[in-house]
Amino acid sequence: MAKTLILLFCVLLSTITFASKVNTLCIKTGDWTGLLSINETTTLPFKLTIQKLDKKKYKYTILNGNEKIELKSDRIINDSLVLDFPSFDSYLVLKVGKKVLNGHWFNRNKKNYSIPCKITYGYKHRFESPQLYLSNFIPADFNGKWECDFEPGTPSVYKASGIFQAQGNYVEGTFLTETGDYRFLEGNIVRDSLYLSCFDGSHAFLFTGHLAEGNIHGKFYSGKHWQSDWTAVRNDKFELTSPDSLTYLVSKEEFSFSLKDLEGNDFNFPQEKFTNKVTIIQIMGTWCPNCMDETRYFKELYDKYHSSGLEIISVGYEVGDDFNQQSQKIKTLKERYDLEFTFLVGGSANKGLAASQFSMLNNIISFPTAIFIDKAGNVKKIHTGFNGPGTGEYYTEYTQTTEELIRTLLSE
Repeated sequence: MAKTLILLFCVLLSTITFASKVNTLCIKTGDWTGLLSINETTTLPFKLTIQKLDKKKYKYTILNGNEKIELKSDRIINDSLVLDFPSFDSYLVLKVGKKVLNGHWFNRNKKNYSIPCKITYGYKHRFESPQLYLSNFIPADFNGKWECDFEPGTPSVYKASGIFQAQGNYVEGTFLTETGDYRFLEGNIVRDSLYLSCFDGSHAFLFTGHLAEGNIHGKFYSGKHWQSDWTAVRNDKFELTSPDSLTYLVSKEEFSFSLKDLEGNDFNFPQEKFTNKVTIIQIMGTWCPNCMDETRYFKELYDKYHSSGLEIISVGYEVGDDFNQQSQKIKTLKERYDLEFTFLVGGSANKGLAASQFSMLNNIISFPTAIFIDKAGNVKKIHTGFNGPGTGEYYTEYTQTTEELIRTLLSE
């Protein structure tokens, strides 16, 4: 018994000692370059900035263009520093060295999913190349709007609008699709080749493209599990199908549904709480970055117009089949952003399931989907997908028209 107690004491002491060691490590502050090894020959770069707040605490921030993601750093697992992403169920596990952090990125929203990660001290360009330092280096012109085809030549082909802004060899931009955008993308132009990436804890996106005779031919990688071809031609007049026309009512019956609240109680709509109120029904998932962008925007609307009669019902469709786990993920989101909406559990992250629960609609083709209902219970608008802050003027246009709609419906 004594030997057991001594052993336990030693284990506890070593754990405390290591925790103290990690907390007091002299990690170099400044900019670091991260590389995710998405396959044997391809790496996806990202930028990590480390700031020292006090003797024991550091601030870790991932940057994608104008997007800043502050990671949580209060856990240690098996002698490694753990950095949790704030909005998604994923994290980095890193062995700490003087000028290198080695480990993996783990994403709990995908089964047994991890990607090797190496982060080294120093950062000059997101996509390093000797050609970026040549005095006669002239990058190709990728500025403007491009009409894109992803998975060209296949039955799964789909359209996108590529929007890029370049200054010298530095470039930012995104791709808009009919179901959302591909986040804040940042990268470099190396002569006639384009390189863009984004790493936000939910998605790890890498885009490469080669410009020849006015056309771009490239590859799109999503983590280690997906890759496809894409092509593009410059077209300033190209527009996607309106996201307000993709999902629509197919029934003249009253808009209604029955689901469960976060505690498992029955919830039926319509009900007295929402009578004579303007209501937004948000179909979303906590694993979905576009959904989180929309949720943050809807919080702004709710805080501004709730006292005037705006209600929001957010229905979460989550990874996994366990109700309690689904509910907990939504509760975590609710607490993290201090949300006062009504939250419901839709079930597993399946658009077919969502469509069956909202059978008065033709389909649900995207998370998120937002349904706008007037005071009389009539559906006035259904918006598929969400173009977030990374889309610039498209985000501004959507927020302006949506706020105008809310004000109009509240005044009726």
